[in-house]
Amino acid sequence: MVKIENEFLSAEINLHGAELSSLVNKDNGIEYMWQADPAIWARHAPVLFPIVGALKDDQYTYQGKTYHMTRHGFARDLDFTVAKQSADAVDLVLTDSAATHEKYPFAFKLTLSYKLDDHDISVRYTVENPADETMYFSIGAHPAFNMPLDPDAQFEDYSLNFEPELERQRVGLVGKYADFNAAKTVNENHTPLTHDLFKDDALIYVLNGRDTTLSLESKTAQHGVALRVIGAPYVGVWSNYPKPGNYVCLEPWWGVADGPDADGDLIQKRGINELAPRADFKAGFNVSIY
Repeated sequence: MVKIENEFLSAEINLHGAELSSLVNKDNGIEYMWQADPAIWARHAPVLFPIVGALKDDQYTYQGKTYHMTRHGFARDLDFTVAKQSADAVDLVLTDSAATHEKYPFAFKLTLSYKLDDHDISVRYTVENPADETMYFSIGAHPAFNMPLDPDAQFEDYSLNFEPELERQRVGLVGKYADFNAAKTVNENHTPLTHDLFKDDALIYVLNGRDTTLSLESKTAQHGVALRVIGAPYVGVWSNYPKPGNYVCLEPWWGVADGPDADGDLIQKRGINELAPRADFKAGFNVSIY
């Protein structure tokens, strides 16, 4: 476990999966991250790489070969190493190996950068392609925030809010697959939280790369959280169902699950990112607590 802190915040990041496991407001001792109750959902904030969501039949094809990979990829289950650390920041790195090549044939270097600034934490992804061939990948975040944050509040006291306030496309779901044929235009900028909101799994919104802030806040509770998405094409919102957990995940995605009609070709996969030889890809988001 790696710890970083400043005057206002302390954060702990697990080297296993580079997962943000704790984010505490030092002013009042409030823990903002879900503490991974194994009876509900045993993760805090997994890193989704090199896919986001599920592949159809948990497999894809590339250059005539079929590869098998389960939901959200393998980075969340591997150990990262510390590349650089200071009191309030840390860079963690994962590179390809013989084990990753069995599921994913590309060379890569993935860097997760965490930095505290006042009451904010920034999370940055850098994907580097060290090879002489084009690389195809997706990446995303899955941070789970405690709800409620105030000891006297309830889950249902909070709402999910979007800024700017716009009509957006919400993607349909067929089991674990994203059905864009069933997408509909919605105005869901202020949605009261209920556990039943997640009875059909995640809410998936199309952002089209527009910088967007999602917040979880209450008119009656004092504390909340806001996540600013930087240039992501999609965002997911999720909590466990039917066994409810007192948390909500706000998930910026540079990729998306296969649709039920996906043909399995990695190059043609919806939401895939194409990275040229010797190039890099940068993305990220900021979390503010209050």
